[in-house]
Amino acid sequence: MPGYTIVSTTDVENMFESRGWPGEMRFMSGPLQTEQVAISYRKMPIGSGGKGGYGHRHKTQEELVYVFAGELEVKLDDTVETVKAGQAIRIAPPVVRSFWNAKPEPVELLIISTKSADLREETEMVADFWPAD
Repeated sequence: MPGYTIVSTTDVENMFESRGWPGEMRFMSGPLQTEQVAISYRKMPIGSGGKGGYGHRHKTQEELVYVFAGELEVKLDDTVETVKAGQAIRIAPPVVRSFWNAKPEPVELLIISTKSADLREETEMVADFWPAD
């Protein structure tokens, strides 16, 4: 067995499709057989994300979010930041966060963190975090 794995996003299940949610969320770590790093691909059409609803935080995981297409709005506790294509943002574990795409073009991003044995145990959902305008 070689010491590397190559996987295309199109070969990874879109977790949003079965839920009828817009866009794509593809958890790449399983297919890549990573041992330490979690990486997810997300594509967000206009008007998609957590605005009008939820946010989340982690117990121990920091997240790095790299935007490679479009412009992403990120709510971090009580602050909203804009992350543009070619920019990355580091989010510390206790910061409640949520993403939103308000622009007509899709946003494409990678979410990178340490791998968790149990993501549900690691993550706390926060209801009514980002009210709709």
